[in-house]
Amino acid sequence: MWINDFYNVLQSLDKARFMAELLRFCVLAAAYIAQSVYMLYLSQMLQLRWRRWLTEEYLKDWLSRQAYYRMQFAEPQTDNPDQRISEDINSFIEITLNLGATLLSSVATLVSFLAILWQLSGTLGIPLGGLGTLYLPGYMVWAALIYSILGTWLTMRIGNPLILLNFNQQRFEADFRFSMMRIRENSEAVALYGGEGQEHVSLRDRFRFVLGNFWSIMRRQKRLSWLTNTYNQAAVVFPVIMAAPRFFAGQMQLGGLMQTAGAFGTVHNALSYLINSYTTIARWHAVIDRLSGFSRSLEELKTAKLLEGVNRIHIADNTLRTDSLSVLLPNGKKLINNLKLDIEPGTRLLVTGPSGCGKSTLMRAMAGIWPFCTGTILLPERSSIMFLPQKPYLPLGTLRDGLCYPYARGYGEEDLKEALFLCGLNDLIGAMDKTEDWSHELSLGEQQRLAFARVLLAKPDFIFLDEATASLDEKSEADLYGLLQSKLPHSAVTSVGHRSSLLAWHSERLTFEGDAAWEISGLEIEDKGPHQNS
Repeated sequence: MWINDFYNVLQSLDKARFMAELLRFCVLAAAYIAQSVYMLYLSQMLQLRWRRWLTEEYLKDWLSRQAYYRMQFAEPQTDNPDQRISEDINSFIEITLNLGATLLSSVATLVSFLAILWQLSGTLGIPLGGLGTLYLPGYMVWAALIYSILGTWLTMRIGNPLILLNFNQQRFEADFRFSMMRIRENSEAVALYGGEGQEHVSLRDRFRFVLGNFWSIMRRQKRLSWLTNTYNQAAVVFPVIMAAPRFFAGQMQLGGLMQTAGAFGTVHNALSYLINSYTTIARWHAVIDRLSGFSRSLEELKTAKLLEGVNRIHIADNTLRTDSLSVLLPNGKKLINNLKLDIEPGTRLLVTGPSGCGKSTLMRAMAGIWPFCTGTILLPERSSIMFLPQKPYLPLGTLRDGLCYPYARGYGEEDLKEALFLCGLNDLIGAMDKTEDWSHELSLGEQQRLAFARVLLAKPDFIFLDEATASLDEKSEADLYGLLQSKLPHSAVTSVGHRSSLLAWHSERLTFEGDAAWEISGLEIEDKGPHQNS
């Protein structure tokens, strides 16, 4: 309505009303500015709250029941779950809100201006010769509708391949970034091997996929841009051409012509929602496919029973038992057959055998994280269990966080210092609140000492060590096992190892005999006397 009045004022050269119309425009513009500012602010608020909720839901599903670990056994494997949680969720919410707000605006605009355009269009008379004249009311509305339907159909035909291309682009980008992250995490090993050339070739190959797929996106978007730009530019003059006969016939003033063109443009833009948003919709579709694929993989883990593992039952007894425990590889090969094992408090059990026979896999089965198992593990109630892998995990944060992991900071300051001192890490006592990448700052031997310090703090009833001293010399190994014997005499210790020096610290031995058979034999544990830290 303002456009109609404003252009009529210009046509009549009415200077006084011209200033009044400018003032009226300022009021309308101020309302529009306030609406735009708060629409952005409230949309971002919703985006923040939505992302917080959805991220928490995905993190809960990914971390519960070791799904993050068991996903590697599922087919097909889900690539880069970290990117799906961190980037895809954010992209999904941001694009959804953008498309949703645009769609809501388009619908509201269409409803508002459709009636205006219908009223402004008048009736178009179409001569039919001897049949008379066909009168088409609201002909500009029908013209906008036909024009938009044709443009939408062409856009979908040309732009449909963008969905798969965007999906692949996300995957290739994530693979390329993950490869560089792997080099950073294993920088020392790569440098020692001198593997820079091979890594460069590998990164270049992965980046070639990124570039090649992006070229395909560019070519497809170029074709789509030809269509959308032609479509939008033609829409500028199309309503003027359609309304020109009435204007030249004196049936409307310049303001009416501009008002009709403006109303047509608004209705046309609302009807062109799919055309103008198709590239964004294709990217949105790809993000949804990645997130839904991630969710589907988590659900398939449950239906495939990959999240269940061995049957673990809590009992009132204080002895940990395995009943007919069989452990297999993912390909079905049996590593351990019908193992029956009793681990009583204070037991010192050493598991030995050649590499690849299933010693570490047995530890994973005892922990309940290996899904390819049958049988039962009977766990004493109110007993704590702790597993130490060969390479300890150190979380990001302070050394105190790494020392207390996986428990909260519930230990006293003196207990922490004593644990570090007993495990030969006195130099780290003053650095407990220092934040570093400790997995790179500490040697593997120091990390294994730190893992033993965690055991001394946690005082678990059952301790499982999977070559947890492999990076230490025999004297340091003896010191740490002596600590377990003197400080935790009632804790059961089960060790996996190859060194003969470990025999002196264990009273029983579980030995692989071949063909998935194992034998338990007794050992004479030496009395080392009170442990003295060197």
